[in-house]
Amino acid sequence: MNERTTAGIAPARRSPDTSRRPSIGLALAGGGPLGAIYEIGALAALTESLSIDFNDADVYVGVSAGGFIAAALANGITPHQMSRVFIEGERTRDRFEPSILLKPAFKEYAQRLASVPPLLAGALWHYALGTSTMMSAFERLGRAIPTGLFSGEQVDKYLGRVFGQPGRSNDFRLLRHKLFLVTTDLDTGESVAFGAPGLDDVPISRAVQASAALPGLFPPVEIKGRYFVDGALRKTLHASVALDQGVDLMLCLNPLVPYDSSPHHRTRDREHHLDKLVEGGLPVVLAQTFRSIIHSRLGAGMERYKTAYPGIDIVLFEPNRADADMFFTNLFSYSSRRRLCEHAYQKTREELWKRRHELAPVFGRHGIEIRTEVLRDESMTLVKSLRKSRGVWRETASTAATRALTHTLDDLERWLRYSAA
Repeated sequence: MNERTTAGIAPARRSPDTSRRPSIGLALAGGGPLGAIYEIGALAALTESLSIDFNDADVYVGVSAGGFIAAALANGITPHQMSRVFIEGERTRDRFEPSILLKPAFKEYAQRLASVPPLLAGALWHYALGTSTMMSAFERLGRAIPTGLFSGEQVDKYLGRVFGQPGRSNDFRLLRHKLFLVTTDLDTGESVAFGAPGLDDVPISRAVQASAALPGLFPPVEIKGRYFVDGALRKTLHASVALDQGVDLMLCLNPLVPYDSSPHHRTRDREHHLDKLVEGGLPVVLAQTFRSIIHSRLGAGMERYKTAYPGIDIVLFEPNRADADMFFTNLFSYSSRRRLCEHAYQKTREELWKRRHELAPVFGRHGIEIRTEVLRDESMTLVKSLRKSRGVWRETASTAATRALTHTLDDLERWLRYSAA
């Protein structure tokens, strides 16, 4: 969360009807594996610190990696359960193997390779006839370049198995609450929200795969003869999909923010210390550029929401712009997931504490309390396979049985905290 972001809160101009339960929407932006890790940690912190059941929101909107998290929440999987399965790798039926994201797109490779001979023959024919130059003739061979490096099919299969378990559903129409997963139609460039009427017969797992199909990394996903790619191509958040449903309170999570390296904001971090970002070379320059573009679109969108939906409270949570860990970690890195998830959890708690006076009246209008006693408790942690040593979160050596017992006791402790609150 960035307390300096003016678009962090869009104030309501009418009081919600207190005779009914406030309607809550949740919009989750993308950001690759890093974005999903941040959102799991942040949601776990918010679950503990706010009197909100994030598995009982009225409307969920997910884009790209955020679609993965939104679909899990809509299926009753809690942020703490996601942390155990996706972050700590707990051995359950839902166990997530990072390797499913890195399986080469062999089918795509084969199809493109098979197209080379006719494309090459066509290029030579047009050049021989003099209808094109050598350069333009061989530009046709560009059609043989694969559209993605990795197959997303395993994501569909994995989520289909997870959502097919008792008490869950891979069918939008059978969920207790509304879920929308936003993709981009490759042939028109238009945003498409699976889960909307007429688009709710597509398996949720397939829609998640399509929403996260980042061009270049994953091939476009075919659904009913149309091809879809990452939903973030058009907008960062797509919160308007939920706002159009008439929610009273809209909560938004955005994992990607540009880094503020100015001296008065810079943290004391020797590992990531750069006086100027240009010193980091092309990767750092591109990362800052990409995040700046994404965040600029988000800021413009938040301003439009204020005008278009004046009666709705909109609250944005995102990393602090001076957070070096969230910036200098590769978007597609999964190896540091435990440390980064704990980092997101702790930083969200810190930022929520700083913003408590700003947010309390907003949440209060909807009967939501900020549990300050939870935020004051410095012993709270999320990832149990870590311990803090000299200010740094490090892995601990523990057996599966020890971790399971620790999680059980932790669950009991959290339940007692919530019951007493």
